[in-house]
Amino acid sequence: MNDKSGTTRVQEDAAARGIPVEIVERPPAGSLEAAAAALGLEPADIMKSLVVKRHDGGFLFALIPGDRQISWPKLRALVGVNRLSMPHQNVALEATGYERGTITPLGSTTAWPVYLDESFRGRRVAMGAGEHGHSAFADADALARGLDAVVADISDPLPPRD
Repeated sequence: MNDKSGTTRVQEDAAARGIPVEIVERPPAGSLEAAAAALGLEPADIMKSLVVKRHDGGFLFALIPGDRQISWPKLRALVGVNRLSMPHQNVALEATGYERGTITPLGSTTAWPVYLDESFRGRRVAMGAGEHGHSAFADADALARGLDAVVADISDPLPPRD
């Protein structure tokens, strides 16, 4: 395991990739809406970094807006596989070196392929920063370039809440 803090890993990897990031402290939030408000953003500007397990045992990152969900049919078609799944949080920690709620492709212990939702084009976003209580702000287009991400429509609206 890496001895560096999560935020240090994020900052060093972002710098090596030429991605300007700003890491800020943030208070705990009980909901996506509260987290977005605390950061002065809309929920769509919160980037969820989801670890997705491939059927062959490998992983990928799906970066989607906070107010949307993965479109499994779209992502499977794009990746060219029949089966993808969300691993248990312990498996995601092992695959990335980050706990749930702090996950980001930046500084991950393994550089898995990245798929970024096209709705982020031209937007400044906040994402996990490798440690609880922190968020990383970045330009989504710079992230896509620096991470060599596949940019495509990989999300669907969340179903309405009852």
